Amino acid sequence: MTVRVLLADDQTLVREAFAMLVESAPDMEVVGQAATGRQAVELARSERADLVVMDIRMPDLDGIEATRLIAADDDLAGVKVLVLTTYDTDENIVDALRAGASGFLVKDTRPAELLDAIRTVAAGDALLSPGPTARLIARFLRGPVAAPATAGPDCLSEREREVLTLVARGLNNTEIAETLGLSPLTAKTHVSRTMGKLGARDRAQLVVVAYESGLVAPGAG
Repeated sequence: MTVRVLLADDQTLVREAFAMLVESAPDMEVVGQAATGRQAVELARSERADLVVMDIRMPDLDGIEATRLIAADDDLAGVKVLVLTTYDTDENIVDALRAGASGFLVKDTRPAELLDAIRTVAAGDALLSPGPTARLIARFLRGPVAAPATAGPDCLSEREREVLTLVARGLNNTEIAETLGLSPLTAKTHVSRTMGKLGARDRAQLVVVAYESGLVAPGAG
């Protein structure tokens, strides 16, 4: 399957460089380029992209609001958003995940890592770089805890709560299976059921729910 990629960044040179890289992959194609968040939302609808590589800082409508509009649109339910961030300095990454982004990518990532990230997020298989994401969320949720946007973990079974905790701490399905003494398929099933009960789009939202609900404490390893 060819992944249809939309690139959203206000810097033309950055978009063109990413476009050349994406087009070099046999399993991907660039279906549009947007210079603003509003253009990104419009092109996601018109071009039926599978995934949007979204810069946070853009004019007209920033990447966070654009992500929120895409995530809230039932017609775009299958569209994944991979947010670009400077990681160490961009605190908006937490808001982006809350808005519905499926993961994040640092702008100075290696080309091969960008392509792998697109494949991972487009497949809905796992949150990109879950460990760093969890640590970043922990860093910015040290203030008052907000009520989770989705259902809380009280609706989960004990096993599902264990799985949610491990997802929030950055473990993938194989690592969860090894930790809990399960088969990888069973671990994957538990993750899927947990997402269903919590109304979460993907693993990114599971991480946010785990921290916002207090199930995992900020700074916990």
